[in-house]
Amino acid sequence: MKKSLFNIQKDYKDLMYEVEIAEGILTEDQISALEINERDLQSKSIAYLEVVRSKEATNTLIDTEIKRLQQLKKVNTNILTRLNENLLQAVNTFGNFEVGLTRFGTRKSTSVNVADVNTLPAEFKTIKVTESANKAELKKAIQRGESIKGVELVNNLNLKIN
Repeated sequence: MKKSLFNIQKDYKDLMYEVEIAEGILTEDQISALEINERDLQSKSIAYLEVVRSKEATNTLIDTEIKRLQQLKKVNTNILTRLNENLLQAVNTFGNFEVGLTRFGTRKSTSVNVADVNTLPAEFKTIKVTESANKAELKKAIQRGESIKGVELVNNLNLKIN
């Protein structure tokens, strides 16, 4: 029966608890169980590694496809812009016209163009402020021994696969 990595770990912990109770004295069954547990761990770890590598490769392919689609969208957007500009130029040259049930024409709109926002009076400005923590400086301060309310260093244990 194949075991999950969780069950392999659980069996190992249970076995180590039994060894601890027996004050470190191993029986033949426990030695055999340790060997089986090690083989299960090695085979399951390899299987996990194959899935991890496969998923990493899939993510790389997805990233490449996203870039390709973004480039395709950029090309399509440029084509749309040029086609709309050409249609606008045709309307400006020939005036409003109809083709079948479709009318081509222009409409007027007004937009505001601001040369320099800094020269505007305060009543015509909207100030947006975004705050974020400077984590690098916070880390340095805590490592120097400073205590900062609501901030702590957390040691993480990350998986390393060579």
